[in-house]
Amino acid sequence: MFLAKLMLLGSGELGREFAIAAKRLGCEVVACDRYPQAPAMQVADAFEVFSMLDGTALRAAVEKHRPDFIVPEIEAIDTPALAVLEGEGWTIVPSAKAAQLTMNRDGIRRFAAEEQGLTTSRYRFAETEAEALAAAEEVGLPCVIKPVMSSSGKGQSTAETPAEVVAAFGFALSKMRGDRPRVIVEEFIRFDSEITLLTVAAADGIHFCPPIGHRQEAGDYRESWQPAALAPGVLDSAQEQAATIVRALGGRGLFGVEFFIAGERAIFSELSPRPHDTGMVTLVGQAPNEFELHLRAILGLPVAPILHPGPSASAVILADRASRRFRWEGVDAALSLGTAETPVELRLFGKPETLPGRRMGVALARAPDVEQAIRVAKAAAAAVRIAYEEE
Repeated sequence: MFLAKLMLLGSGELGREFAIAAKRLGCEVVACDRYPQAPAMQVADAFEVFSMLDGTALRAAVEKHRPDFIVPEIEAIDTPALAVLEGEGWTIVPSAKAAQLTMNRDGIRRFAAEEQGLTTSRYRFAETEAEALAAAEEVGLPCVIKPVMSSSGKGQSTAETPAEVVAAFGFALSKMRGDRPRVIVEEFIRFDSEITLLTVAAADGIHFCPPIGHRQEAGDYRESWQPAALAPGVLDSAQEQAATIVRALGGRGLFGVEFFIAGERAIFSELSPRPHDTGMVTLVGQAPNEFELHLRAILGLPVAPILHPGPSASAVILADRASRRFRWEGVDAALSLGTAETPVELRLFGKPETLPGRRMGVALARAPDVEQAIRVAKAAAAAVRIAYEEE
């Protein structure tokens, strides 16, 4: 009846788009998350509510649904449980090793720099204020401090003085996920831009999407655009490094490999073994989009030529308070900004609760050039409003 059964671990907006892609290709989807009515659950065949860090509950869900593929969509998962399941013959996407190494920044940074020889910033790890101060002295000020385990850049800040190092250490711990009070202290790179290089490990080899530029604020992305302008040699370096680490991690799927671009250097930053939030732009910027590519790779299907119809951009729609009673306004105004030359689309994620700074949707636009695409996407995002009702 179904092509394959997929179990999503984490069911946010990225999981939702992946589930939609899977349903279009005739797959059965089981969506799992820590709260009910998560975005992917709304389009899935079945769902389970439990903490992804609860290995016992994770095993129970796997044994109940018996999926062909277990697909992590978030970092905060009981990765030792995944390793045991993989050892028993269950298929983890792209692999339990990739999930374990990328759950924590210390694992993936050491793997990239010390085992694979990728170009990275100088870095040290710290578990106390004293260790953070010593690490900052070694890598130099200013430095960037962030928890080894978090999502979407949460808990990241820049410190220019010893007092700011102490404050940044405390801030990082306050935003960490899991129970590991550890931070990475890394050299501040005076970069020209940041990019995500979506890299697909498929049955027919390694494939690259056009590079995606993005702007961060408060540790989270605000706009992304495709393609990012890179000198040919810089793009070659990024692709070579991305292919190296993706092959070493193993398995099939799409990887979001992030780089700082500084002059003629592509400096490895982070990696996610799954679709990337900045890659939402591919919903209008390329075909197949990142979610369809991830699915094809997982299923062992061919990855067709990746087509890029034109410069594209995404801009996020954020909430500014906590509420479970809200409604959308301005959708008509946002969509009216679209023209034949600059088409506009919206994705409203269906999250049941707003929180301060929570990403609730994204505006997407295509245009004759990247700058115009960014302007139109930002204008469309600004036109959409969240109207809060009294609790």
